[in-house]
Amino acid sequence: MITIELNKRQEQIIQIVKDNGPITGEAIADQLNLTRATLRPDLAILTMAGYLDARPRVGYFYTGKTGGQLLSEAVKKLVVKEYQSLPVVVDKNVSVYDAICTMFLEDVGTLFVIDHDALLIGVLSRKDLLRASLGKQELTAVPVNIIMTRMPNITTCRREDSLYEVAKKLIERQIDAMPVVKETEKGIEVIGRITKTTISRAFVDLVNNELL
Repeated sequence: MITIELNKRQEQIIQIVKDNGPITGEAIADQLNLTRATLRPDLAILTMAGYLDARPRVGYFYTGKTGGQLLSEAVKKLVVKEYQSLPVVVDKNVSVYDAICTMFLEDVGTLFVIDHDALLIGVLSRKDLLRASLGKQELTAVPVNIIMTRMPNITTCRREDSLYEVAKKLIERQIDAMPVVKETEKGIEVIGRITKTTISRAFVDLVNNELL
């Protein structure tokens, strides 16, 4: 568990290990005039959080990592598959009107367009649908494949990708969502989605110490 804010005793333990490490738990307890059992939870937290490391018959030593470094490492360990949600897809022949209805009913900001083989061929954003609705054409008569962003101009990610790298791409390319895909013999299949809201939730979970 990642614990960034330390209590006074935990800070004292870190300082003792910095000055004297490697040092046994018993020796740390002696310096603080406490029992080894009393210190056991603090030592466990500091070790799991990465501030300290321990070796059998040697003792505890300081890893040299700051809270910011530990948080950075924790963020970079997050992967897409832990946070991806179900994709909302529409067929390429669906009308712009129906796509707008789907986006509203599903409460999403991005739709993924698939062909008759359920393979990814395009993406529809709110801006795409808004732009189409400003024209004079009948929305029920215009298929989404005319206004969608097409492959290969679609930014995708995979289940094993770093959530941090995905977040960077969302920011750099100024998009709200990214399809999670896998490659098949027929083409690229959509198996999930990652959004800016997903990224925000992951980082909030991390700061709230909800990730192991």
